[in-house]
Amino acid sequence: MGNTSSMLTQYDIEEVQSHCDDLFEQQEILSLYQRFCQLDRNAKGFISADEFLSVPEFAMNPLSQRLLKMVDGLNFKDFVAFLSAFSAKASLRQKVQLIFKVYDSDCNGKVSFKDIMEVLRDLSGSFMSDEQREEVLSQVLKESGYTSDSFLTLEDFIKIFGSCRPEMDVEIPVD
Repeated sequence: MGNTSSMLTQYDIEEVQSHCDDLFEQQEILSLYQRFCQLDRNAKGFISADEFLSVPEFAMNPLSQRLLKMVDGLNFKDFVAFLSAFSAKASLRQKVQLIFKVYDSDCNGKVSFKDIMEVLRDLSGSFMSDEQREEVLSQVLKESGYTSDSFLTLEDFIKIFGSCRPEMDVEIPVD
């Protein structure tokens, strides 16, 4: 699987499926492999930040710089594991884990008021002032039983998102 120019064997496919908790069917794995090979322009066996940024939808995403920290240098197996959070079959926990990682940019296992403000700033740009963002965030935290001094863990995120399922499902086109 290191050389992206080779084809996947049945063993490779099953290994990738197992690595991503069987959230993708074999045909989806093959389609993802084809896309991975297209992105891995130099056939190095991993996708660089520049290669990810060549995808217009990724480059235009206001969170692309945060996501790049998570995806830069992914090999195929880890690429599929990353994408598995976007599967309709992914559990709430898997989806929220990805969201949590976006907010926890320093990877300390905690999300602070400041961390959330940075993401809100990335998402809202000049459409909201910092004062407006702080007001909205303080209200949301208060309604969830937290304060601006709280540090949120993954379990807190799961509790907060527990009443709604994040809409982040992506369908994998199968040829």
